[in-house]
Amino acid sequence: MALSDADVAKQIKHMMAFIEQEANEKAEEIDAKAEEEFNIEKGRLVQQQRIKIMEYYERKEKQVELQKKIQQSNMLNAARLKVLKAREDHVSTVLEESKRRLADIIKDSGKYKRLLHALITQGLLQLLELNVLVRCRQADLALVEEVIPQAKSQYTEKTGKEINIKLDQESFLAATICGGVDLLAQRGRIKVSNTLESRLEMIAGQMVPEIRTSLFGRNVNRRFTD
Repeated sequence: MALSDADVAKQIKHMMAFIEQEANEKAEEIDAKAEEEFNIEKGRLVQQQRIKIMEYYERKEKQVELQKKIQQSNMLNAARLKVLKAREDHVSTVLEESKRRLADIIKDSGKYKRLLHALITQGLLQLLELNVLVRCRQADLALVEEVIPQAKSQYTEKTGKEINIKLDQESFLAATICGGVDLLAQRGRIKVSNTLESRLEMIAGQMVPEIRTSLFGRNVNRRFTD
């Protein structure tokens, strides 16, 4: 049975509507899939950039923390150095005051005379030479000349040896020193300096750790003492 033109047109219209619906559904499916893929890619890129930003600021935070620690360390070291310098300055002040007080020793002639005797005897025992030249301040000539025989006698008593002691009356120690003597042997090649200043320097060098402890207390961070 042949179809009429109206039936054919109706079927064609129906087929076109079906095709159009299928095309729309396919387009929607493609759009949905594209949207999904876009969102996935966008999320991946966002997450990737978020990680990079987090890593960047984490590095910056570590750098800031490191810089802060370095600054704190530098400030702590500077403070320690400042304290150490203040302590050393104070120790130096104590030693300088000790030097100034050396002048008080020679004011008591009896005490100074005994000290000169001890200094000469000690120097002789250090040298252990047959011929010794004793040099002093010009102001001390009389006192030194007076104690030389006693020192010579004590030296012989301790060593069992004779010794020739000459008092230098041509060259003298500087008048600016507080006192004491120099002893020379072998034409000046061997010298023992027993001036009051040299004795103070020697004792100060040995006692600086004790002086620091007396002034500032024991250093808890120090395992060994000098």
